[in-house]
Amino acid sequence: MAYSHEMRAAFADEIKEIKESGLFKEKRFIHSPQDAEIEVEYPEGAEKDRVLNFCANNYLGFSSHPEVVQAAHRGLDERGYGMSSVRFICGTQDIHRELQDKVTAFLGMEDTLLFPSCMDANAGVFEAIFGKGDAIISDRLIHASLIDGIRLCKADREIFEHMDMGDLRNKLEAHRDKRRRVVVTDGVFSMDGDMAPLREICDVADEFDALVLVDDSHATGFIGKKGRGTHEFFDVMDRVDIITTTFGKALGGASGGCVSGRRELVELCRQRARPYLFSNSVSPVIVSATIRVLELLTETTERRDKLEENTAYFRKKIAEAGLNVRPGDTPIVPVMLYNAKLANDMARDMYAEGIYVIGFFYPVVPKGEARIRVQLSAAHEKAHIDKCVEAFRKVGEKHGILGLDEKGIVDKYGL
Repeated sequence: MAYSHEMRAAFADEIKEIKESGLFKEKRFIHSPQDAEIEVEYPEGAEKDRVLNFCANNYLGFSSHPEVVQAAHRGLDERGYGMSSVRFICGTQDIHRELQDKVTAFLGMEDTLLFPSCMDANAGVFEAIFGKGDAIISDRLIHASLIDGIRLCKADREIFEHMDMGDLRNKLEAHRDKRRRVVVTDGVFSMDGDMAPLREICDVADEFDALVLVDDSHATGFIGKKGRGTHEFFDVMDRVDIITTTFGKALGGASGGCVSGRRELVELCRQRARPYLFSNSVSPVIVSATIRVLELLTETTERRDKLEENTAYFRKKIAEAGLNVRPGDTPIVPVMLYNAKLANDMARDMYAEGIYVIGFFYPVVPKGEARIRVQLSAAHEKAHIDKCVEAFRKVGEKHGILGLDEKGIVDKYGL
């Protein structure tokens, strides 16, 4: 037998080392719908607690919104649970077309194609459009799903330093002879919450007749005046060629994603993208709910505006409390701790204070960049935010990090 007693023991020792280092990732079981306040069983088998959730992608609070849930029920009743087919065989309903049209109009693009997730969209878009003789130039900190999708493509690959336009220009210059060039970036970078300078990226791309692809998963629905995304925020809606995004964050929080962009590029994905051709269609339940989310976003910017207010309020209060946070304007707020065990310990202490947050450390973020990533939601009230900030102040004081900059925390705890 290949899986011998000795091999089992060796793997068990590795797990033991992770536990003894204080870096073991423990499961937390949620017994309620996703919301600002949730019921959690943690650790496994313990009594359930009511805690405030500050680490969900539920930016607009739509995950348990009654009208969205009602729309999901309507989709289930009228169109069934699942399609039991891929799109091009017998998996396309009229509501799939309706959702694609609504996404296209909302994002201001020419056409849209649904995928089971944005990870699938990113896995399919590059191989469908680019190949040998092309060049893909991506920001160093793009999402893992973009990296994986690029690896599936036979185009030449280059990386430019994070948001460094000079380096981007140099990389494009080096590939000026290629058939096609595409610049790839996140709109909002999920770990740091910073926004790609899309106007400058589009300017540089224009110099070299390059396309621009943006994964806007952490922006669609709430970034920009009407929540259309980073291309709206930077006023380049007519200059971004391809957008990939998700329905699993601000747009309801379930699953599903899409490629939206120039008509011919989307059509190539429809003809060639393997995750589209070989995966079941998005469930009618999710399609119906996402349609209602887009309708609500078109009717009013109230939730987007509240999220912006909550973000500004939290950022001001957390800085005043003495925590080390990355600057920015988005609802992703990294509380920087640099030491992995410290991040894990503080997240556990925050839970004891009634705040659900998670420590992030290598390999999720680079070594020495450990943090607790706080995510604000329109579902949060000021009282929720005040409680979260007070918990951070109390736990930060316990660990002696209040008022310390990066050097101070590293000197105290190391990397």
